[in-house]
Amino acid sequence: MSDSDELDLEGGEGPGLDSPKKASGLAALLPNLLKFVAIGLGALIFIVTVSVITYNILNKGGSSSTAIPSNPLYGGSRPQYSVFTSIGLIRTSTRDPVPFSVVVDLVIHYDLNDNAASSEFTGRLYELRDFVRSFFRSKSEAELKPENEPRLKQEIIELLNTKVLNSARARMITFNQLDVMAMQ
Repeated sequence: MSDSDELDLEGGEGPGLDSPKKASGLAALLPNLLKFVAIGLGALIFIVTVSVITYNILNKGGSSSTAIPSNPLYGGSRPQYSVFTSIGLIRTSTRDPVPFSVVVDLVIHYDLNDNAASSEFTGRLYELRDFVRSFFRSKSEAELKPENEPRLKQEIIELLNTKVLNSARARMITFNQLDVMAMQ
């Protein structure tokens, strides 16, 4: 060996050897950074999966634990109305070939505290009595059956609001009495 060729015991570069250069800056941190991002994503996926499975087990497959009542009659609170009961008992007959006797006591419900409606109902008392008498006189016994009462009530409301009343509005009709009997 020559004097120029020395042994490099300290790890320096020797002549003629290509040694890799050390990476510096962001290039040196990138593999470690990617490793931590992958670990974080894996942990996140694991946590979400465990949470979804636990939630489904507790809720028995996602079905609701709260029972919602399916009562079609419940529609919330109904409004309160004032009533007009002065029409009284009306007696008439049906339009059938063999007439039936009809006895009706009708109550008209209108908006609460509507003084104009109250005075209009009172002022038109005789018109209202005549309307009720002629309405039931125009019906047959089959039309006055109990199963037809909702339709009768709706028809009375529509006729009152369009033909008889000016500013007042009937909101609901109830019968204190509605008797249809065969005449003898």
